[in-house]
Amino acid sequence: GAPEQQMFHGFLAVDFFLVLSGFVMGYAYDDKWSSMSVGGFFRRRLIRLHPMIVIGVLVGLAVFICQGAERWDGTQITASAVMLTTLLALFLLPSPTSLDVRGNTEMFPLNGPHWSLFFEYIGSILYALTIRRLSTRWLKVWVAVAAAALFANGYLGPDGNIASGWSSQPMNMLGGFLRMAFAYPAGMLLSRIFRERKPAALKGPVFLYCAVALILLLSVPSLGGAKLYYELFCVAVGFPAIIWFGARGKALTVTAERVISYIGALSYPLYAIHYPFIYLYIGWINKGIQPFGSQPWATPAAIYVICVALATLCLYFYDLPVRRWLSKK
Repeated sequence: GAPEQQMFHGFLAVDFFLVLSGFVMGYAYDDKWSSMSVGGFFRRRLIRLHPMIVIGVLVGLAVFICQGAERWDGTQITASAVMLTTLLALFLLPSPTSLDVRGNTEMFPLNGPHWSLFFEYIGSILYALTIRRLSTRWLKVWVAVAAAALFANGYLGPDGNIASGWSSQPMNMLGGFLRMAFAYPAGMLLSRIFRERKPAALKGPVFLYCAVALILLLSVPSLGGAKLYYELFCVAVGFPAIIWFGARGKALTVTAERVISYIGALSYPLYAIHYPFIYLYIGWINKGIQPFGSQPWATPAAIYVICVALATLCLYFYDLPVRRWLSKK
């Protein structure tokens, strides 16, 4: 197959994130509604998510300007278009096609993965207004219907898979909504079942096993016509199983607990800021530039280190302090 098909299913990390997010949401908030208003819930979610969204937009804008503030095909962009798309992105609002400053039809052209956070926000609204009120039986019905819709959309779609949601094209946006409408409530259903059954804690390096299992699932090649079935297996069976076992894990040592806590805390800031550096990398590849040495692994390795370092700085010197400050307001 073509080189880009060798590790095809990395995009399913978004679906894992949505199932995990639904699990955490249900586990954290299901029993708090007697003392928490819908407005109070939305405030908590904004404080948790939005500070890093702002930084992600600013990092994306800085990289875009460094790359000449032009589309991939070299056409110039007006300053007003850049300002408008930045303003929309700061409020996590999608850019219309007329403000597609990169030329990829991305919903968030300055920082593409923000599309998944956009649907995370929609999922939070659905949870507060609807999903939390459903009985477990009706939540199972929701998940089953959403799974059928997700499969049908992938089966009938042009690519035969569920890799949509990132573009401002209407059918692509529908695909993203269906990914959220299945994965997010599926995580919430999983958390309810987990809470009811109270499974015993597992011994051993459970976090490590789960991480390896997740990497293996995401690294599978395209699989041609079978890819849709594989993707649905991952989202409906593989990812919930990993989360179920991961939730039963317990850190064996203080050091292990610190490392796991750091990785967990870092995951969201890293997600929020990493993609603009991939735009940089794509630009370098297109121009034949290798800024970190001639070895093919050198530049990706450098970008990895830079992203982890920047995300760590954002976490400790911006995200945590800002969230603490906002929580006191």
